[in-house]
Amino acid sequence: MFGYLGPIAAWSGKRDDHDRRHPAAWHMLDVAAVAELLLASGPLRHLPLGWQRAIVLLIALHDCGKISQAFRDQIETRRPPPEYCRHWQLSQRLLLLMDEVMAGLIGGNDVAREVLYAASAGHHGRPPVQDSSGRIGREQKRRIGDDAIAAARDWIHLLAPLFPGACLDGMSEAEAKRLSWLISGTTVQADWIGSNTDWFPFTGPEQSVSDYWATAREQAKVAVQKAGLLQSQPVDPNAHILIGGDLRPMQAAVADVTLPPGPTLALIEDATGAGKTEAALILAQRMIAAGRGGGLYFALPTMATSEAMFSRMRPMLRRLFHGEPSLALLHGKRALSQNFTEVRGAQGKRPEDAACAAWIADDRRLSLLAEIGVGTIDQALMAILPTRFNTLRMAALAGRILIIDEAHSYDPYMEVELQALLRFHAAFGGSAIVMTATLPKSMRDGYVTAFQRGLGQVDPVALPDAYPALSIIGAGVTSMAVEPHPATCRRIDTVALPDSASALALLKRASGQGAACLWVRNAVDDAIAAVTALRAQGIDADLLHARFAMLDRTRIETRVLERFGKHGQGRAGRVLVATQVVESSLDLDFDVMVSDLAPMGALIQRAGRLWRHMDQRPAQSRPVPGPVLHVVMPDPSVVQDTRWLHDVLDAGAWVYPLDVQWRTARALVDAGAIVAPGGLRHLIEAVHGPDPEPVPDALVRAELEHMGRTMAEAGQAHHHTLNPLYGFAAEENIFSDESFPTRLGKPQMTLILTRRSPAGLVPWATDPWPVRAQALSEVQMSLVKYKKSGLEAAQGAPEITAFTQDWKDWERATRAVAVVGDDGRICDGLCYDGEVGLHGK
Repeated sequence: MFGYLGPIAAWSGKRDDHDRRHPAAWHMLDVAAVAELLLASGPLRHLPLGWQRAIVLLIALHDCGKISQAFRDQIETRRPPPEYCRHWQLSQRLLLLMDEVMAGLIGGNDVAREVLYAASAGHHGRPPVQDSSGRIGREQKRRIGDDAIAAARDWIHLLAPLFPGACLDGMSEAEAKRLSWLISGTTVQADWIGSNTDWFPFTGPEQSVSDYWATAREQAKVAVQKAGLLQSQPVDPNAHILIGGDLRPMQAAVADVTLPPGPTLALIEDATGAGKTEAALILAQRMIAAGRGGGLYFALPTMATSEAMFSRMRPMLRRLFHGEPSLALLHGKRALSQNFTEVRGAQGKRPEDAACAAWIADDRRLSLLAEIGVGTIDQALMAILPTRFNTLRMAALAGRILIIDEAHSYDPYMEVELQALLRFHAAFGGSAIVMTATLPKSMRDGYVTAFQRGLGQVDPVALPDAYPALSIIGAGVTSMAVEPHPATCRRIDTVALPDSASALALLKRASGQGAACLWVRNAVDDAIAAVTALRAQGIDADLLHARFAMLDRTRIETRVLERFGKHGQGRAGRVLVATQVVESSLDLDFDVMVSDLAPMGALIQRAGRLWRHMDQRPAQSRPVPGPVLHVVMPDPSVVQDTRWLHDVLDAGAWVYPLDVQWRTARALVDAGAIVAPGGLRHLIEAVHGPDPEPVPDALVRAELEHMGRTMAEAGQAHHHTLNPLYGFAAEENIFSDESFPTRLGKPQMTLILTRRSPAGLVPWATDPWPVRAQALSEVQMSLVKYKKSGLEAAQGAPEITAFTQDWKDWERATRAVAVVGDDGRICDGLCYDGEVGLHGK
């Protein structure tokens, strides 16, 4: 039997308002017991057993800094010490002071141990302070106190026998730095669970260390289960059962392809409608069964695409896992998701149920631990930016198959971030699947290179130009052409329209013939102008864009799907005017389409909404003879100045780079059609390839400016993203949630739309839950336009002050209240209407 705490019991780890205390030693054992279970099923489970036990020992010492005079003073007086003397900072200092003792217990080289000390101590969202001068270290030692240093030494000797065989021998400095990210993330996760007093109640110091360790291990099993972290067993792979029918060509290819040993990157390049999502699921199921991960995370470009994918995944759960698998939605507005509300906290006892334990569901970082996560790419990218608790995200993702959809849709800043994410994922032994319909070869090669760098490989890989194609990248490379799915093989003629008036005339004629029509505009103001003009001519037109309050946008999206979706009714003669929100998030089908000129990839995506569901609406039932993409654009052969596009498009001319727009127009005129899938690669490379056609002289300056912005954005991303080789506690890593965004863009202000009532201002949306009502009433506005609108000065009005009296500082910095009058007016030049959105007047 191991000894009793003795004087170590005097060092408390917790104290509540009733003066109940929990020894620091017991808290460290609580966390170690959880960590032991997490290591056994997580991304560190493949490490040598001696390393694993040494890591659990170090995690057990994550809060040894609570054995300090500084922490004792804090829990007695409730006054925290200076930041560099917080208990977790002192944990690192104590471990460094005890390094000779630790070396005798776990071996390993000096630098590797030091790296891991910082990883276990840095469980409060960032690494402990790095002290190059020694001044902070001396002050930390003084704040710890000699009595505490002696007690900490005694505690280490009591603790170590619980982990026989713990040994770091053979771990290099480079290996320690790579593992430090995951050890930090595992420590955070274990600490959050081990700090839950419902699962680990306050306990007196009377037990022996070995007896309490046995108690903590039993409590940890219950805690991990209640947290929703028990691993479900994967279903044996069967592509036909998973998909529920016959396989399309790409789905058959991923079902048969040989998976190499170790971390694997799969590239699925195929046309819209080819069944890429199902193909990715087939492959992910095979990877999970092969031990490459305990679940999957679907990373999508927008909240809308995340919502759509979440709905698709709910009925798939029991085809992927036995038992009670967890499913989580991750994006900034998930509290508004009815789908996720139904899943959150559910038990998942019936076969048709999806579930997500409340502990996982209530924090987006923890939600990555769900066996199936669906969310925006941003939730994954925050793992490789120096944001607080990013290592928790890293550790969660490392145990998942990372599925990245719409990989072509990211700007240069996000492209570099995604490369960094793939590099980290490979370095941690993770596997990934990248799906795309229109990925430029340069982007594809960048993703492949990043993954290989994570594997420690530096030789570039040349992938063939075949399309559709499946490429498997691991220790070696396999790439194959895949037969296209017949439904994706089609020709969509492209016709240029010289101006908006021509588009209006075409839509009036086509809707009069009973066609369901779509006009995709690049800018919200242009979309509002278009729908106003259509309605003025007596045409039934709907409007959808991103400047609606969530309440109204959800209502309009539902109506649009009911009218133009796969089983839509009442579509004949109707027109939808929309912005980019229809490119990928909604499954819509139109007979006639007009689009403002946009980059080639976007036009191909938009064209995918033409004649989409031919099984529901065969050609003979359509009111027009064939699918045609009409593009509002100027003649690319006549370019006199930089206003080449602005003379045809209004606000939409500013949305995309001018050189990209010109090359897209040139390629469309030259090709005369979008031929899928065989012609897609050529169209994309004509715009984004390494040797594009030179732009006219009048556009050279615009091209140079675009190149400069691209280089600046990519450089900024390189500066922001972390490097797995540096390790968690490198001095280069400066952690801040505010300084490292996942996306660049013009600053926005969130308006909370309100109405006047007898009781004062109330949110635009009505909901029993006030927080939800306010969230449903949000709409985004350019910060520049907000500053010019006069709304900023209005925030001091008594009725607005009363509405915001409980707001926190961050809410006041990022939100403003907009009072909508009965006539829709907010202030001079700004109005809101539930069918038009936020607009000027």
